[in-house]
Amino acid sequence: MPNTNTPPQRTPLYQQHLLAGGKMVHFAGWEMPINYGSQVKEHHQVRKDAGMFDVSHMVVVDFKGKDSKAFLQYLLANDVHKLKQQGKALYSCMLNEDAGIIDDLIVYYLSDGFYRMVINAATRENDLAWIKSKMATFDVQLQERDDLAMIAVQGPNAREKLLSTLDETSAINVSELKPFFGVQLDNIFYARTGYTGEDGFEILLPNQEAAALWKTLLKAGIEPTGLGARDTLRLEAGMSLYGSDMDTTTSPLISALQWTVALQPKERNFLGRKALEAEITTKPAFKMVGLVLEGKGVLRGHQTVITESGLGETTSGTFSPTLGVSIALARVPANTNDHCFVEIRNKKIEARVVKPPFVRHGKSCL
Repeated sequence: MPNTNTPPQRTPLYQQHLLAGGKMVHFAGWEMPINYGSQVKEHHQVRKDAGMFDVSHMVVVDFKGKDSKAFLQYLLANDVHKLKQQGKALYSCMLNEDAGIIDDLIVYYLSDGFYRMVINAATRENDLAWIKSKMATFDVQLQERDDLAMIAVQGPNAREKLLSTLDETSAINVSELKPFFGVQLDNIFYARTGYTGEDGFEILLPNQEAAALWKTLLKAGIEPTGLGARDTLRLEAGMSLYGSDMDTTTSPLISALQWTVALQPKERNFLGRKALEAEITTKPAFKMVGLVLEGKGVLRGHQTVITESGLGETTSGTFSPTLGVSIALARVPANTNDHCFVEIRNKKIEARVVKPPFVRHGKSCL
């Protein structure tokens, strides 16, 4: 059993959160800001302007060595062979032998024999133990980058406001980044990635420089945003959360993540492949969908979904600040049609079945 008396860790930005009025909570072994006064205000700030998140609790791991590529091709369901250009990123699931999802992650190709992976804080110990257990026959070295902090800058004005803080050369290099690309400039890594459905960047930099960058971004008009708004933003964007929408009991096929699986070339043997192929042959009994509540109530995780084909369950749910309606991700029988009911406080409330995302770049997708 884990030691529940272990005090939570603090990121290099802890004092900045206190100065900004952050309400601190325990999250995945860390003391993190849930909000700075108003979760809804912070949500709208990101949708309409620009906000920044401290995501230094995320785990950054560097892989180096001549077998780095071969090892990651074996470890991940997506294929890092797709990464041809320096800085290109790939989203993938890491599966167990039964095709259950150990974690979802991003991996960057930085150079031949050098890849960087960002994994979830809550799964750190299990992830690292699993990865290390599979490395023995490969010439690859793993380095956990505890020396790096991470700040996400997101929103329609995030790009312009971040660029305004950079020198001319850096601004040109960062402005040229396409989505899902990163670039190392001196000791700072800028990646055009995010978890909100808006444009923006995730910035990795030395711990000791994080507070100075945070203050610079504040002066540029980028507002602090907590974990609460991060969750409503990602859910509106139809982005899955590990531990809620997927885990080791679910495969990518029933988690709307089949697009992250590379079955070609056929000769690539990756962990979980045989179980995935067997599931494809038998066809999954469930699928992941979006729900929009049509009656009164708020959708939350673990509510029963009633369909003509049987029962399902919501995996994540919230009231959408952007849309003004309650939305959820749900796992339902594979042949579910476009309407269902959700059981909320012993009442059956009608819901519409939709394909996520609900919101993208500030606009409704409904």
